[in-house]
Amino acid sequence: MWEIIVSGGWLMVPILACSVVAMAIVVERMWALQRSRVIPRHLVAQVWHMRKNNQLTTEAIRQIRGGSPLGRVLAAGLVNRNKEREIMKESIEETGRHVVHSLERYLNTLGTIAAVTPLLGLLGTVIGMIQVFTDLTVHGTGNVANLAGGISQALITTAAGLVVAIPSLMFYRYFRGRIDEFVVVMEEEAIKLVEVMHGQREADVEVEE
Repeated sequence: MWEIIVSGGWLMVPILACSVVAMAIVVERMWALQRSRVIPRHLVAQVWHMRKNNQLTTEAIRQIRGGSPLGRVLAAGLVNRNKEREIMKESIEETGRHVVHSLERYLNTLGTIAAVTPLLGLLGTVIGMIQVFTDLTVHGTGNVANLAGGISQALITTAAGLVVAIPSLMFYRYFRGRIDEFVVVMEEEAIKLVEVMHGQREADVEVEE
């Protein structure tokens, strides 16, 4: 394995670096984007019962904010729960944009790796083929084995680039889809909170207990 990496030339170094970064991002996002961490179940119902029991203190709202991304969105509305509906919605929307941005952390890097590594592999192949044809010009076609070996070495970087790029692209698309799903659910929960706090949805929340 090490011999294959070495034979790929110096461009294998950035490709390997990209693979390490991509793996770290995938592991971190898999942990951070667990549904239970992003959208705890029945959080709106818990908030409603805290309000009914006069437990929505500043400390309680701070705990809700720090508990999950959905908690951050709901806490923004709770801070303005005694104000008009539109003010409450605006504060939720503003915080929601920041939450979505945090959920998308490192995804641009992962997408860049998925796009760049095949190009690095192709560049390595082009450089390798140039070297092969240079040797061919100088030494002729007397040694076919060396010629075939040089071509195979030139193709190693392309293969390595694709090996890194394909799973990176797959996970990038997966995380994007997962975040889009979370955004939809958080919007629904935020709307539910606004309606609950303005006395329009108490019965529904009771049912969700």
